[in-house]
Amino acid sequence: MLANILLLVIDVAASFLTLMLLARFFMQWQRISFRNQLGQFVVSTTDWIVRPLRRFIPGLFGLDMASLLPAWLLQVLLVMFELSLRGAAFSGNTAAVLAGLWGVGLIELLRMMIYLVFAVVLGSAVLSWVSPHAPLAPLLHSIAAPFLRPFRRVIPSIANVDLSPLVLLLVLQIVLMVLAGARNGFAPLLFGG
Repeated sequence: MLANILLLVIDVAASFLTLMLLARFFMQWQRISFRNQLGQFVVSTTDWIVRPLRRFIPGLFGLDMASLLPAWLLQVLLVMFELSLRGAAFSGNTAAVLAGLWGVGLIELLRMMIYLVFAVVLGSAVLSWVSPHAPLAPLLHSIAAPFLRPFRRVIPSIANVDLSPLVLLLVLQIVLMVLAGARNGFAPLLFGG
């Protein structure tokens, strides 16, 4: 039981930091101002890791790799810790085990990205109905817009109701199912099976 409690605490802390790094990555990718309460919170929680890494990790095609790579590494470490705590015996080729850990870490990072997009799209949709002039509404709309844009091109509004968030959320659920299957595909690398 103590191992499960420890795993829960570490998982929550690592997931929180990963989400903050991903939020920073998305906001910089979409050139959204950090001069708001949420932006300042994201910067305050991630500056300690992102600023030093910027000296060594350059951006790539305008993407902030100093925010993305530590999020990926954090997920790899979390997967390794979780498997070790559960008594997993890594066997086989060391390179295959490392590839498996990095692969599962990447899948977990993609899963966290989808959860973040899911929350942003859902929050944006709810605020558009409940409180469209809330201070957080423009920020959420800006982050959600690039993900909704392809769906808005093909799904017409019905009686001035935008159904694209519902379709995007359905697609995100399907992608989560695909990622769960892909994660299982890495088991032979990790355990030599």
